[in-house]
Amino acid sequence: MQHPNLITERLELRLVRPEDAAFILQGLSDRHVTEYYAVHYDTPEAVQEQMKFSDDLVQNGTGAWWAFSLKGEGELMGACGLSSLEEEHQKAEIGFWLLPEHWGKGYTPEAAQAVLDYAFSQMRLNCIEAIVEGGNGASEKVLQKLGFTCEGRLREREMKNGRFIDLIYYSILKRDRQEKAEIQARLSR
Repeated sequence: MQHPNLITERLELRLVRPEDAAFILQGLSDRHVTEYYAVHYDTPEAVQEQMKFSDDLVQNGTGAWWAFSLKGEGELMGACGLSSLEEEHQKAEIGFWLLPEHWGKGYTPEAAQAVLDYAFSQMRLNCIEAIVEGGNGASEKVLQKLGFTCEGRLREREMKNGRFIDLIYYSILKRDRQEKAEIQARLSR
């Protein structure tokens, strides 16, 4: 499947490309970004694993990741995407990250909203899941703003940096978004 560029009010999202390796390293080597993130890379060689992951998602039809910038500026500031796509079950998992100098401006929910819109309308998915590490209140707020429902917490589910961490599971269904849109339409009348 060919995935298009996505445009929002303020942002342009395009698929991650091989030449984005330095940007991906910039983000995924930053301890502020990866404190609650599943991966961390410190060298250009190591980040090639992430680049291969992004390429494999598209090649294998199991997802897509977009890098995003402000409209017309081109300087990348974050990434958002889908992985673990299961066509049979019409589901995928969303993830996102943003460089710290852009935090607090609403860019992450805006980018994620564009990915959700695409996933539900063009990819015809029914369910988008998200997994958040315990303590990552910022990501939980993004998901809640987008209308995700907390499905539950798996206590001490994984080991990270020598300690157990909780994983919090979220999901949003296509019908959740349809119901929200219907309510907003009624309220705007």
